[in-house]
Amino acid sequence: MKIVALKETNEPRAALVPNAVKKLLQLDGVEVSVEAGFTPMIKDEAYEKVGAQVETDRSSLLETGDVFLWVNAPSVEMIGQMKEGALNISFLDPFHQKPVVEAFVTHNVNAISMDMVPRTTLAQKMDAISSQASLAGYVAVILGANRLDRIFPMMMTPSGTIAPAKVFVIGAGVAGLQAIATAKRLGARVEAFDTRSVVEEQVTSLGAKFVKVDLGETGQSKDGYAKALTEEQLKIQQQEMAKSCAKADLVITTARLFGKKAPVIITNDMLKDMRDGSVIIDMAACFGGNVEGTVLNETVIREGVELVGIDNLTGEVAYDASEMYASNLTNLISHFYNPEEKTIVLDREDEIMAGCLVTKDGQVENDQLKDIYGGK
Repeated sequence: MKIVALKETNEPRAALVPNAVKKLLQLDGVEVSVEAGFTPMIKDEAYEKVGAQVETDRSSLLETGDVFLWVNAPSVEMIGQMKEGALNISFLDPFHQKPVVEAFVTHNVNAISMDMVPRTTLAQKMDAISSQASLAGYVAVILGANRLDRIFPMMMTPSGTIAPAKVFVIGAGVAGLQAIATAKRLGARVEAFDTRSVVEEQVTSLGAKFVKVDLGETGQSKDGYAKALTEEQLKIQQQEMAKSCAKADLVITTARLFGKKAPVIITNDMLKDMRDGSVIIDMAACFGGNVEGTVLNETVIREGVELVGIDNLTGEVAYDASEMYASNLTNLISHFYNPEEKTIVLDREDEIMAGCLVTKDGQVENDQLKDIYGGK
């Protein structure tokens, strides 16, 4: 089985690192090839040293690869060059990237979406969403601290005492919890809110104050994502959160709904009550944004507040992000690899595979996607 990793466009992270190559080559019958100049972070010689083949002919790699590893989805044109029956493993966002999924179907290329790996105990080592979100939460705080016009920790000086910065984190999933922990380490006073009351203990254990809002019945999906709120619940949430936003110097929003547009939870009216010079890092910018007026991959000023809508926060720490993502991929391949058949078994009877397998044998196989793609 030939595993191939090719260079990506506008993506600082890499799907394979030398440590991951070493582990993959321990599987009987596996060979690994990377495209020359695969990533500027790591020299080609480092891949060759651990046993990977470094090749310059991209067309040949696309035509001969059995398994393709990427961070982001390949282009429709590249999918068309892959041989029938090949397997693509990457982030896909299949709810929104219909041309890509349809290309997999048309060209009979099987596809696994790393953003759909179930959040179960057994799948933890494969959970790329969580590994990348944790790093993104860290980066969001560092980025916010860099843009803020004040310091995080309390400081006592001959000139007087500087009060600690106030940070408000909305959403206490993996990214939010890491943001809370990072902001606390830097000395900020931190508040956090989540529609799921079950996370209150995790928030307080990190030293932050949990903002309680009575929204009635809420909850989370089986994969740990917050469920969509009703219009009435959203209004109550906004009214209560406006108080915390008004006091905050830095607000970090992480709220997203699996497979749907992110909810707008900070309105323009709420921005008017915030301090001039305060900063919001909208971590849901690529899903439509949690803040009214967020612009994807841009920084804009609205009502005196700096709105940062950077999409690929994890790319800011690409080396560590690549190490973690490559480990997720390696664990997934190792789990499903059959050494006798020398292939990855795409068995939908397996709970993990049923969750992340998107296309197989020219059909959309995922139950969550069949309504979107019909009978394809």
